[in-house]
Amino acid sequence: MGFTLLDAFTRQQKRDIAIYAFGIMCYKFGLEYFNGAFITLANERFTKEERYQKIGILTGTNAAMQCVGSILIAPLIKRFPTRTVLSYAVLTFGLISMTLLICDAATGGKPKILNGGKQKYGTWNPNGLFPIYIISGVAYGMVELIRRVIPRNIVAGDVQRLRRMDAIVHVLYEIAGTTGAFTSPALISKFGYNYSSFLSPILFASAALIWRFVSNTEAGERAAAEESRLEQMEHEDQVKNTNYLNSIWVGFRSFGKATYFGGKLVLTRRRYAWLVIGYSAALYGHRYLENGLAPIFAKQILGTSAWSQIIVGGSNFGELLGALSVLLLTNYVPTPIPFLRLDALALNLVWVMPFIAATKGDVAGAWKVAACFIPISFGWAAGDVSLAAYIQSTLAKLENIDPDVSALGAVMAFLYVTYIVLYAVLSAVLGKWVDKQITAGVSAREVLKYVGGTQFSILCVLVLLASCIPRGAISFNPQLIEGHSSNEEESDVPETDEYNLQKDQKEAVGAGVDGKDNYVNGAQVPSVNKYDN
Repeated sequence: MGFTLLDAFTRQQKRDIAIYAFGIMCYKFGLEYFNGAFITLANERFTKEERYQKIGILTGTNAAMQCVGSILIAPLIKRFPTRTVLSYAVLTFGLISMTLLICDAATGGKPKILNGGKQKYGTWNPNGLFPIYIISGVAYGMVELIRRVIPRNIVAGDVQRLRRMDAIVHVLYEIAGTTGAFTSPALISKFGYNYSSFLSPILFASAALIWRFVSNTEAGERAAAEESRLEQMEHEDQVKNTNYLNSIWVGFRSFGKATYFGGKLVLTRRRYAWLVIGYSAALYGHRYLENGLAPIFAKQILGTSAWSQIIVGGSNFGELLGALSVLLLTNYVPTPIPFLRLDALALNLVWVMPFIAATKGDVAGAWKVAACFIPISFGWAAGDVSLAAYIQSTLAKLENIDPDVSALGAVMAFLYVTYIVLYAVLSAVLGKWVDKQITAGVSAREVLKYVGGTQFSILCVLVLLASCIPRGAISFNPQLIEGHSSNEEESDVPETDEYNLQKDQKEAVGAGVDGKDNYVNGAQVPSVNKYDN
């Protein structure tokens, strides 16, 4: 299988893919160490009266700021080489990740290894975690946007090569994420919660340096053919006094319009209405699983916040298996419905958490929950990947509903904003309830029965009901839902005059002649880049 995947690429493309994949693994390691240290540190430093409410607000605002980061970086991708913007964005992330280390050292904090193995925090206020994590969300959104764009620089617009490259990179990305999560507790035990992320700036800087070696061959070959068109576009920009600040304003306006039109499209059509539960609510459940339930179990039942990273490692491994299953079964499961139902049923495994035999100080309990999280995240990842493919295949042919946004971009923006609202509100509300219960002396296992078992069982029922809404989705493994499958190609559609017109429009958008921006998972993806393709 490995040779089949690689044989489609030229020697230059293989080199660039190897460099890019190496960089993405360094980036993912740094990200896991940074996020793991931040959440576990918050779990330790916040007082028990408001601990999980603040963690909910912390992670919710971080997710929201990722959208802001994608909007801020989008104008730069249109004007500079993507690899250069990516390198500087991740380098910025590295500088932000140093802030916590500097603040702690400046106020008297020390690594455990230099303090006789004892934890020593600086005298800084724990609420200082909020501005650091909010700003890091902006940087994270910048990098995540560019990661969605740069593959086109390496393999141009070849769909088959893009799919294969995405498969290779995604597997390596999840391997790094799983390994990073599993090794994070060892760093915490050695250096402490406040210094366990010391490798993140180094890894981010390494990724920035590695990505600078990605060649720009494809872009260079096509730049000459597009030179006259780009010069005309630049002239028009000058006439309109277009600058970076104006581009940012246009980005925010376009994102707002995309969310509005996406909501109008989703909520008024049966074929899309079920995605609010199937996509957004399911994504909320996955995030709460890792950022809500894992910290509660690790701190309150096992007594060691660091072990929540072991649980997250199991979740990451499940995501890896889920993504692989979609890749291997794409010809046998043509729609996302079976994967979505598997995701819903797997959510009930959360009921195991309150009854797992685990005691304080016993790391075996963390590994048991990690094993439980593998099938849960397997189902979510399989459903998420197949749903994304289905959404793109059904909406790619739909005529744009507004001059500034595409139908695909509008729907994805609305679904992502819906997820952010769900997570920001519910994680804060549930966190406040958990704090009250624990402060009142209620057992953490009893709390997990409600915020874990009961909540996820309700979510299971909602997702199962949503999976029955599309026309043709009642069967166990439907071949088509609403006339489409997730791996349907354009050649399957009759070539009517209307279809050919829409196809021409779609190809024009892909070539970047209209200047529209798309949104993928909340990230603004510009269609015009003088250095792309």
